Amino acid sequence: MSFILGKKLGMTRIFDDSGDHVSATLIQAGPCWITQVKIESTDGYNAVQIGFEKMKEKNINKPKSSHLKKANVGPVRFLKEFRMDEAPELKAGDQLGADRFQAGQLVNISGYSKGRGFTGVMKRHGFAGSNASHGAHEVKRHGGSIGAHTDPGKVWKGQRMPGRMGNDRTTVKNLSVLRVEPEHNLLLIKGSVPGATNSILEIVISNKQS
Repeated sequence: MSFILGKKLGMTRIFDDSGDHVSATLIQAGPCWITQVKIESTDGYNAVQIGFEKMKEKNINKPKSSHLKKANVGPVRFLKEFRMDEAPELKAGDQLGADRFQAGQLVNISGYSKGRGFTGVMKRHGFAGSNASHGAHEVKRHGGSIGAHTDPGKVWKGQRMPGRMGNDRTTVKNLSVLRVEPEHNLLLIKGSVPGATNSILEIVISNKQS
């Protein structure tokens, strides 16, 4: 099972063999370091914890610093644990890079979508809005009635209303790897992935392969 943490660098496009342009996302996949290995006999389950993005020693707290020193790994900003079905062959201190992936593979990418802040029903839920004429007054972007009659006399749970939009954990499955540059730890992924530029992503090989 291949997995890694990466950073979204932005979007671009490439031209395939037939001359058609393909939208793609450029991701810095690693380098990552194994910070902890868990096995079922001692921890109750199999998993590997990896760290990504080096940081200064003065900016890390003591508990995290002590944990990383046990694995002989320098200060890293992000930690993420990936569960595995079988006992991992990796060991603490190993380094992971983009060379774990190959062009043509399918991957699942998880991240946090762009935060849009407080938005209305038209942007958040795609409402059409109200009439702009025939006596309508300042209701063009309103949501309209939200409640039932006297019975039940309440607003139903799940009613679509204005509120915070975005900044939710999102996973896009079965994205194709277009190109791998292991010397620079870069992955070129077909299509778009969650999050804004410089956001952190989790990249896992998909069970469904082309």
